[in-house]
Amino acid sequence: MGARRRLVLAALALAAAVPTAAQAHLVATGMGPIYDGITHFGLSPEDYLPVVALAFFAGLRGPATTRLLLAVLPLAWLAGGIAAMAGLSPPAAGLSGATAVMFLLIGGGLAANLDPPRIGSAAAAAALGALRGVADLAGVDASLPHLGSLAGMAASVFVVFAVAASLTLPLTRAWMVVAVRVSGSWLAASGLLLAGWVWRYGARVTGS
Repeated sequence: MGARRRLVLAALALAAAVPTAAQAHLVATGMGPIYDGITHFGLSPEDYLPVVALAFFAGLRGPATTRLLLAVLPLAWLAGGIAAMAGLSPPAAGLSGATAVMFLLIGGGLAANLDPPRIGSAAAAAALGALRGVADLAGVDASLPHLGSLAGMAASVFVVFAVAASLTLPLTRAWMVVAVRVSGSWLAASGLLLAGWVWRYGARVTGS
């Protein structure tokens, strides 16, 4: 692959990952709030990219860490969404900046193949879940349909995390582990670019 093609692909990936924090409405599929939440997660790279990277990281750390993070992440996502519907949401720029920082931390940890204490990994999962739960439901009023959408998001987080972690749990060959770590470096690079974007242009807010 030529250098120009790699540059174009990197630019497209960055454009897709620019966080739209404080989005005041959710995707409407017409199939009910749970499917709306699932679709919202699937169409939000700022949600699923760090989840996949964290799952890769957990899989490399072993079954015990994977099980812990699989429990913590969706619960934190639920808690963050509920907090947002209660009006506990930071400014949009703060959410966007924090998302960029999580990209850097999770991607960098995966790229470096760090082996922190299990409680540290759990704290990172809790921070990611709470942050993205707040960002997804910021500006949304508390209601049963929105709670259903939040449940769909949390279920998607659980499934995507479990499937992604299952890909790295059995890895033993060095070149396979290196390939997974490279994906972390790309996420960290995206986080650095996102941080620069937020610093230069601020957060993009979508009205209701």
